[in-house]
Amino acid sequence: MTTAVTTSTFETEVIASDKPVIVDFWAAWCGPCRAVAPVLDTIAQERADELRVVKVNIDEEPDLARRYGVMSIPTILLFKDGEPAAAAIGAQPKTMLEKSLGLVAA
Repeated sequence: MTTAVTTSTFETEVIASDKPVIVDFWAAWCGPCRAVAPVLDTIAQERADELRVVKVNIDEEPDLARRYGVMSIPTILLFKDGEPAAAAIGAQPKTMLEKSLGLVAA
């Protein structure tokens, strides 16, 4: 299960998290965002003990999108120790997404 985060909850949910956090920058009108959502849900379920998955709606939180240089969506960032550590842009199959984010060996 993914959690929606906002500018006011980003610090607590992502930056201060004791686990790595996958942040999905998305929008409701974005087809590829809808396509990758079930993939992220699967990763969240399979890796619940080791990481969290959260979503940022760029239409509702444009400042967060700007802060992290999101130019196209979906943009998926992996945060470790409060800093972006890996990124994937565009909808990708699960194995490619896990490789892009460094969750499995390339």
